[in-house]
Amino acid sequence: MRLLHSALPLQSPPLLTSLSPIKASLLLPKKSSFNSHHKHLNHVLSNGFSLLLSLGLLVSAPIPTIALALESPSLQSPTSSLEVNCREDEAEEEDTEVVSKVVSNESIVEEAWQIVNDSFLNTSTRRSWSPESWLQKKDDILSSSIHTRSKAHDIIKRMLASLGDPYTRFLSPEQFSKMARYDMTGIGVNLRDVPDGNGGSKLKVLGILLDGPAHNAGVRQGDELISVNGVDVLGKSSFEASSLLLGPNGTSVNIMVKHGNCGPVQSIDVERQSIAKTPVFYRLEQIESGSTSVGYVRLKEFNALARKDLVTAIKRLEGMGASSFVLDLRDNLGGLVQAGIEIAKLFLNEGDTVIYTVGRDPQYSRNIIAEAPPLITAPVIVLVNKSTASASEIVATALHDNCRAVLVGDKTYGKGLIQSVFELPDGSGVVVTIGKYVTPNHMDINGNGVEPDFRNFPAWSEVNNRLSKCHKQQEG
Repeated sequence: MRLLHSALPLQSPPLLTSLSPIKASLLLPKKSSFNSHHKHLNHVLSNGFSLLLSLGLLVSAPIPTIALALESPSLQSPTSSLEVNCREDEAEEEDTEVVSKVVSNESIVEEAWQIVNDSFLNTSTRRSWSPESWLQKKDDILSSSIHTRSKAHDIIKRMLASLGDPYTRFLSPEQFSKMARYDMTGIGVNLRDVPDGNGGSKLKVLGILLDGPAHNAGVRQGDELISVNGVDVLGKSSFEASSLLLGPNGTSVNIMVKHGNCGPVQSIDVERQSIAKTPVFYRLEQIESGSTSVGYVRLKEFNALARKDLVTAIKRLEGMGASSFVLDLRDNLGGLVQAGIEIAKLFLNEGDTVIYTVGRDPQYSRNIIAEAPPLITAPVIVLVNKSTASASEIVATALHDNCRAVLVGDKTYGKGLIQSVFELPDGSGVVVTIGKYVTPNHMDINGNGVEPDFRNFPAWSEVNNRLSKCHKQQEG
């Protein structure tokens, strides 16, 4: 089983107001990942809608999890221990491929059952779930032989449907393959973090777009990424490395890759062909007879460009004289959760809680905090409505609960669940709800939504007065 690592954006709603677009350099926010005891990568989805709404999927088959050599083999020592390790790795890879060919239908069903048993978080108030009842279901399901693969898949579908969770579901091998190859880099690759054997991590090419920029330049699935434009990526997350790979469409990026476990290191120039568009639009508004300048920023979705483009917009507006800001998250259904978390940090003081994650497994229960001083300290109004969801709700509540902003508009959507995508031995997969988000004030977002402070746009004097009297809730 493998746990897929990526977050997929939804299509954004149409812009309601005519705004001036910006063109800025691109940055993908740093990812904070969970360490799975299944030894695979965690895929934290930003919303529970169909993953097939996402665009730009790559084409390649999943690669097996294998041990990695720590460095390039020495040309002067052909019998070195490193070469022996490489040979062992290759043998392990061959063994993995052989095992995958003879996997039984029963083992596929049992592994899907085990994933739910280990990680599923029941969030339904209408249907109870317990390890005891789930164990009984396993005994019932595996009491007889499963003769065909399609029968095994049907059993998994029914088993997951019995949980009563609309977001926990089965993925066919074709659906899982598309998801595994989602491009987050603009050059047609999907990266994954893998252990380096010393407590750190390395980056491997999980999927690659056939005839895409990287593929045509010579990059292959399974290659290890060494550096980007001369910057060593050893120990960096896939999100951090992707931020280095991103850039304006048509420009080139230089990457160093090692082919396979023991292959040569090669320097490759790849031309970027990013299809991502800036989700940030901004303008400067004059109020109070022109005596006060307000920076208006519209964020349509949380995609790979959102954080850097938002930083650019805020800095430009500050340079134009903005002394307060409006962040418009209306009709923003979410996108990349990590992008939302990193954007929220731009407004918070160091040490402030962005969001809590809660799950059955302790590894899914964390307090995510801001690690640096805020980009701005000016008062903020966040505009929300019934289509403000997921990552948008994380940003809105983080700013609100830390007394950095007031919320104006309508009650938000109420989507605060975390799903992970696990690969099964035959290339199919399961999406399982493994946790939920809780606001800094300990409110469960999911199914509840967030009430605004004001229904109509308030005077800035009211905003300043409310923020001055605001007190953060004590942690605990």
